[in-house]
Amino acid sequence: MSAVSDITNKQAITCVRAWIELFVVGLNLCPFARPLVSSDALRIVASESASSEAIATVLITELDLLSQSEESDIATSVLVFPEGLEDFDNYLGFLDDAQTLLEEMGLDGEIQLASFHPEYRFEGEPVGAVSNFTNRAPYPLIHLLRETTVTSALDTYPNPERIPERNIQTLERLGLAGIERLLYSLDR
Repeated sequence: MSAVSDITNKQAITCVRAWIELFVVGLNLCPFARPLVSSDALRIVASESASSEAIATVLITELDLLSQSEESDIATSVLVFPEGLEDFDNYLGFLDDAQTLLEEMGLDGEIQLASFHPEYRFEGEPVGAVSNFTNRAPYPLIHLLRETTVTSALDTYPNPERIPERNIQTLERLGLAGIERLLYSLDR
């Protein structure tokens, strides 16, 4: 690994951590994230290469590590792809492959994937729709979540089905200019 790549990955991880703190926790888009942000159990890993093989290796390694570790050691993993998945359609293809891999590894029902991308757009939504920003991040990401953690959090949270609607309302109040200011204030 070159020194330039190492700096880029450190910067990407720092930026994603800032996004989680400022955007996800700060706006309360995920009401379950706050305790993990200051915990060592949140793992953020950046791919060291844009090659398909390196990107797949990061995913496989993290799925294996998460499935073999205790929740107290690694509660969740956020995979950052600074290069190689910038095109949203390519990212979606990789996400489909990641889901297939998850199933092939026998981890379906144990780990679930959450997707975030700088150009994220929900099908049928205009590109600039505020709702898209609930899944926009400074870099392409895949968040590996333990199913037991998700289920436990949802079971104790009142009206979890309202979270997406509440998030859209929060972002609408902030407005597109306010959202973009927050996102682009992150050190990339």
